Amino acid sequence: MDSTLAVVLAGGLARRMGGGDKPLRLLGGRPLLDHVLARVGPQVARVVINANGDPGRFAAYGLPVVADPLPDHPGPLAGVLAGLDWAAQAGVTDVLSVPGDCPFLPGDLLARLDAARRAAGMPMACAASGGWTHPPVALWPVSLRGELRAALLAGEKKIDRWTARFGCAGAEWPVAPVDPFFNANAPEDLAEAERLLSSGAGGPIGTGNGTILGDPP
Repeated sequence: MDSTLAVVLAGGLARRMGGGDKPLRLLGGRPLLDHVLARVGPQVARVVINANGDPGRFAAYGLPVVADPLPDHPGPLAGVLAGLDWAAQAGVTDVLSVPGDCPFLPGDLLARLDAARRAAGMPMACAASGGWTHPPVALWPVSLRGELRAALLAGEKKIDRWTARFGCAGAEWPVAPVDPFFNANAPEDLAEAERLLSSGAGGPIGTGNGTILGDPP
């Protein structure tokens, strides 16, 4: 925890949500970002928000806001690089990336991702659930930021294709009673998140019961 920074990826264009900042859309009367921070914040030493444009719209959170280091919204890998760059300046060794529209993140996310990569002897780990991997939910070593910058400058945009070059382990979580990596990409997703939240399916912030999976490169 003391050596890990979380970067909340909020730099996308939110086209399916009609534009604007998805993390500032309301869920249960609070911005989605509130739910994300409440779940990931206790797991790490520091948190930064990756977002482009005027950082003042996130001023109420009192957190650093870091923009993509490359122009034209190249995707979540650019947000990860922004977090890695900030972490390097702060003397932090690892970055946990999470999307800003995932309100049900597990309370054991960092611990299990770290355990997964150590068990597999790999530098990175990403989350999985229901047979699907979630590449933006991952643990990254700051030591690879130079390689990531070079890949982005060369036009790379696909997370799992880049991580496969170095090795990325996986940690699996169950999807019942709710997928902890459910993301509110569109208005109908946000409505479903409201239903899950009101039913209590999201559950309290806890340790979860994820299992570690090896994912050889």
